[in-house]
Amino acid sequence: MAEAYIVAAARTAGGKRGGALKDWHPADLGAAVLNALVDRSGIDPASVEDVIAGCVGQVGEQSFHIGRNMVMASRLPDSVPAVSIDRQCGSSQQALHFAAQAVMSGTQDVVIAAGVESMTRVPMGLPVLLPMQAGIGIGPWPQSIKDRYGVTEFSQFTGAEMIAGNYQMQREELDAFALESHRRAAAATERGDLTEEIVSLEIVDADGNTVQHNRDEGIRPDASLEGLASLRTLKPDGVITAGNASQICDGASGVLVVSERALNEHGLTPLARIDNLTVTAGDPVIMLMEPIPATRRALERSGRRIEDIDLYEVNEAFAPVPLAWLRELGGDPERLNVNGGAIALGHPLGASGTKLMTTLLHALHKRGKRFGLQTMCEGGGIANVTIVEGLH
Repeated sequence: MAEAYIVAAARTAGGKRGGALKDWHPADLGAAVLNALVDRSGIDPASVEDVIAGCVGQVGEQSFHIGRNMVMASRLPDSVPAVSIDRQCGSSQQALHFAAQAVMSGTQDVVIAAGVESMTRVPMGLPVLLPMQAGIGIGPWPQSIKDRYGVTEFSQFTGAEMIAGNYQMQREELDAFALESHRRAAAATERGDLTEEIVSLEIVDADGNTVQHNRDEGIRPDASLEGLASLRTLKPDGVITAGNASQICDGASGVLVVSERALNEHGLTPLARIDNLTVTAGDPVIMLMEPIPATRRALERSGRRIEDIDLYEVNEAFAPVPLAWLRELGGDPERLNVNGGAIALGHPLGASGTKLMTTLLHALHKRGKRFGLQTMCEGGGIANVTIVEGLH
């Protein structure tokens, strides 16, 4: 089978809810990333054969085909098609998988995988709430599904609490993990390790001045265990708080995937080779555990061991998720989310997949490492895993 390569990867700096990116329409956010991928690779925009765009809240400003709207808002020509997909938090990671599969199958040579989510302008859960508020329907789960699984609803918050309970994780352990996420993200920012991956965006600050937004807004360099301990748990008897869960975030991200033929024809320099693409599904109630069996399958199919992987990005949807993953896989905490994760940097839902991949690729290059693995827990008990080989 033909190989697939990533030749450019970029993301916006995260914006807090109602923060730096509140005035950016999501189509324009996504377009800024598309433009950056073309600029950074130097490829002819007309050679892009498809744009696969992940987005979870496809309603309001993210409705009516956000992928195509991103293309129309960008400098890509009208000849570039697009498709919008939803695999929940793994939407843009799945976009990468689809792009790589298109290239590996030989049906396309140049494909952009991207994602966007403005959680300020399209709040989380809005696609469910709007019809129900209008008195239309009963929500996404018919009674047949509720009866089958013995639940009244499916909740990632419940899943996170279940994981913490199953592994007897205490609040202090989760808060310590969250603190380390902020420390790593703050240190990476100060070292300039995130600079090259970020697409700088023009915004207007609180004083009315035009400035550049190029630093993740959610990082708290002054975070402390005492401050995290002061936060209320989401459930009275629970351990999950806003401090040890991912931050609501606005942002966009993307990667440019090409074939070996495109590398030669366009004179492109690869950042990485796609080594393995895996997606699995399991228990939709606890739902957030699926990165563990998905990673095991990916390692088995690639013929690699966890010891062979130099860096891993495991999305910090909630602190129990990467902590359980480490325990089950025997991973090295020093290789996990080395520049911090979604607890500090934010989790812009549909954009998080290619956002994590962008950070992983740049981290591999800066450290001169070879193999990276990315995995994402997703609504419905699904998980994607991507293994890449950094090319230096």
